[in-house]
Amino acid sequence: MKTTHEHDDRIAKMSFASVYPHYLKKVESKGRTKEELHQVIEWLTGFDNKKLQTLIDEKVTFETFFRKANLPKNAQLITGVICGYKIEEIENPLTKQVRYLDKLVDELAKGRKMEKILRTA
Repeated sequence: MKTTHEHDDRIAKMSFASVYPHYLKKVESKGRTKEELHQVIEWLTGFDNKKLQTLIDEKVTFETFFRKANLPKNAQLITGVICGYKIEEIENPLTKQVRYLDKLVDELAKGRKMEKILRTA
């Protein structure tokens, strides 16, 4: 499934701060912790807790969030379907990065082991 320009633009302009509480609620409702969520976000972006909180406070867009991020080389190992899209088929780099994060949060909420989520095993 291809994303549209409008879809990609909407994601780019969405603030990370508006989505973060939903990520947190999703993982906590499944028995995972805020610390685990932050570990996953830090692995994907390089943002420690202090930097993450600054970006939330500044209400940066996903475009700014991922422009400042330092994704690991093995981020491309994040594959599968999220929100109806096969991650590996998404052409827009920013949309793909946002879906990487969505997929990692989903895996955390589903109880996947951390070493699998962080692609170390």
